[in-house]
Amino acid sequence: MSFKSTSLFYILTVLMLFLNAPTKAQTNGSGDDTEGQDWRIAGGEDISVDISTPKKTLLTHLHFLQPGSYEPAKAAQAFMHPELSPEEAEDAATRLKQVFDGKGYYIQTDDVPDSPDHTDSLTGEARYVPTNHLPEIYLEKRGERWLYSLESIRQIDRLHREVFPFGPDLLIDLIPGAGSYTFLGLYLWQHIGIMLLILISFLIHKLLTFLFSKLLYKSASHMGYDKLVRPYLLPVAKPLSLFVVFIFVMVVFPVLQLPAETAKYFTFAFRAILPLFATLVFYKLVDVFSLYLEKLAGKSESSLDNHVIPLIRKVLRVFVVIIGGLFILQNLDINITALLAGLSIGGLALALAAQDTLKNFFGSLMIFIDRPFSVGHWITSGDLDGTVEEVGFRSTRIRTFRNSLTYIPNGNLADSTIDNHGLRVYRRFFMHIAITYDTPPDLIEVFVEGLRKIVEKHPDTRKDFYIVEFNEMGDFSLKIMFYIFFEVPTWPKELKARHEILIEIVRLAEKLGIRFAFPTRTLHMENFPGKHSLTPNYDMTMEDFRQVMTDHFGENTPGKSE
Repeated sequence: MSFKSTSLFYILTVLMLFLNAPTKAQTNGSGDDTEGQDWRIAGGEDISVDISTPKKTLLTHLHFLQPGSYEPAKAAQAFMHPELSPEEAEDAATRLKQVFDGKGYYIQTDDVPDSPDHTDSLTGEARYVPTNHLPEIYLEKRGERWLYSLESIRQIDRLHREVFPFGPDLLIDLIPGAGSYTFLGLYLWQHIGIMLLILISFLIHKLLTFLFSKLLYKSASHMGYDKLVRPYLLPVAKPLSLFVVFIFVMVVFPVLQLPAETAKYFTFAFRAILPLFATLVFYKLVDVFSLYLEKLAGKSESSLDNHVIPLIRKVLRVFVVIIGGLFILQNLDINITALLAGLSIGGLALALAAQDTLKNFFGSLMIFIDRPFSVGHWITSGDLDGTVEEVGFRSTRIRTFRNSLTYIPNGNLADSTIDNHGLRVYRRFFMHIAITYDTPPDLIEVFVEGLRKIVEKHPDTRKDFYIVEFNEMGDFSLKIMFYIFFEVPTWPKELKARHEILIEIVRLAEKLGIRFAFPTRTLHMENFPGKHSLTPNYDMTMEDFRQVMTDHFGENTPGKSE
């Protein structure tokens, strides 16, 4: 809030008064000159004390409290119940007029019914509410007279304290003798009061901006966000300061007792500006909250958080703007209930027309909330098999193992079964090692022991659970079940571990003389003279086989070449 912008308030006030001065009343009424001349009804009659109709009662109250026709005793006739003394009626009339002027409730007396037999259309009673802003203040018929109700008079003190928490005559008391001079439609004390209000508001804004900036900087530095204060946190200080300043202006503004027609426009503006600055504050705080979430996401191993946070930021911004807009409209006396009803009908039609889009959007939300996978995970869903590259608002991009890109709608993905290979702690490796039928039992025992040692010695295998057993005699081979798990994060590392395990199995088999079986037909013939038999001759004992295995593991370590 610069000095130029604060001075604009004063210039605008004087300009509005200057434009309204020839035709509008200085405060409430149907029309008078600003020099204090008597009000006149549309027919040209002089206004006198008359409380026979709602219109005449209001004119009696408002007219005889104008600067040029200030007679509180006459104005008090609109409040003269037998239960009240003349002094109490005068005080009630004066205070209610100050409430009307302070809040800018300009009463168009031309629209007030002028019939003594008027009845309220809703209640059917003989009553009239001068302004919808104060439904607790109303006129009622007592005999042949229209008076402010006793219930309304009881509410005046409370309303007066709300509008004037510092007292309506504060500036006049501070500046003695200033109330008798007028120019440009205002008394001298009102001009001085406006300038003081501008000056004090300017100083408060600068002080609060400084204090908020310091507090935000210290708080952010304490939390480890000191490098982000200037681009994100300091912009919050200015709208927050303006929000407080405008609250102060709204509280003090009625003390100036500006004409009701002018006060009405400024009150209307204040009611829109306050929620506007509040919306700006919360809009800026969304960025601060997003930074906090990003810091939390940095501690998480899931890369999906990096996609969730921008979505949360956008949703919160839209939510803040919508709620702020509704508050502004409500403060401007716009029927938001009818507006929301219309939007609901339009939203229903839009939802029917864009149900697939909405389905995909909510599918995105489900993916972000449930986190069935993250970027970089290998997943399988139906016929789809590949690595997740990006999760968008509508679809998810998956890189298949053919190196092609597949886009699948999030609505379909949220409804399908997902096999997430990327979340596996262990990767299973299962096969049958087939050896020939002519392998001696002792050699099979030693070979199985050697296979177990390969699993135990490899750095990437699960040691607490694995199965290596001779468990099947097939059609053409003896089968050893080899069921193990790898503790590796990615598929390439799994392939590398498989390679190392298989190489060690082949080396062990070569050392022990194990022959791997494959589908064959063997025709056994008598040995021909002078020819060696193709069938191996195992002439070692089990201890000899075990010594060969021991020598093998003493020379080689699984996972390393010789």
